Amino acid sequence: MDPSISPTQTSRRSSLYRRHSQLGAEFHRFGEAIAVHHYGSDEATQAQSLGLADLSTLPRVGFKGAGTPAWAEQCGVHLPHQPNWASEQPDGTLVARLSSSELLMISDYSGHSPLIDRLAAADRPERVYPLPRAESHSWLALCGSHAADTLAKVCAVDLRPQHFENGQIAQTSLAKINAIILRSDIGNLTNYAIFSDSSSVEYLWDSLLDAMAEHRGSPVGLEALANNR
Repeated sequence: MDPSISPTQTSRRSSLYRRHSQLGAEFHRFGEAIAVHHYGSDEATQAQSLGLADLSTLPRVGFKGAGTPAWAEQCGVHLPHQPNWASEQPDGTLVARLSSSELLMISDYSGHSPLIDRLAAADRPERVYPLPRAESHSWLALCGSHAADTLAKVCAVDLRPQHFENGQIAQTSLAKINAIILRSDIGNLTNYAIFSDSSSVEYLWDSLLDAMAEHRGSPVGLEALANNR
C-alpha cells in the first residue's frame, strides 16, 4: 500500500472521487487502484453496524461463452456447481457464476488477484469471450448488521442472512436499476458486493446512503474492511 495520493494523480479513479474528497477521504494506491483508505477514525466499528464502501477501482473481469466453464477449470479455477453462486479461490479471488456460461471474477479487498492477472493474459479458445467488467460495472460493498435491513428498502428480494447464504447471488433490481448482489462476508462481517452499470453509480451511491440514514450508516474505506477480516 502506497502513501496517501490524490485521485487526480491517476487516470484510473472512481466516478465517485469528488464525493469522497468532499467527505475528507484519504486515498491510497492498492496495486494499480486508487481507492479510499479511510474517512476518519473507528471505521471498523462503523462497518460492523452499517457501512458503504466504493471498490470500483479494484480488479475484476468477466468471461462468457459456451467454452468458458471448461476453459476456466483447465486454468485451475474452482467453479461453483450452479449459477448464482460464488466460490473463493486459494488466492482470495471470488469467482461468481452468473449463468451456465458466464463468470465474474473479483479481487480480494487489497486489490490482489494473481488469478485475474493470469486469466486476462491467457490464450482463450473459441467460444470464450472476455467482458470488461472493470469498465462496465461499478462495485460497491454494503456491510454490517443493518445491511440487509437497508437493502430491504430498495430491493424486493429477501436478502436477510437467514434466507440469503454467504456466496449466494441475486440478479435483480436495486433502487430501480439492474444490479448483481453477491453476499461475500468478511470474516464475521455481513457484506454484500453490489455490481451495477458504471453510469449509474452516483445515483446508486446516493440512494443507498439515503436508505442507510435510519440506522446511521456512513461511508467507510478499505481499511475498515481489512480490519474486520
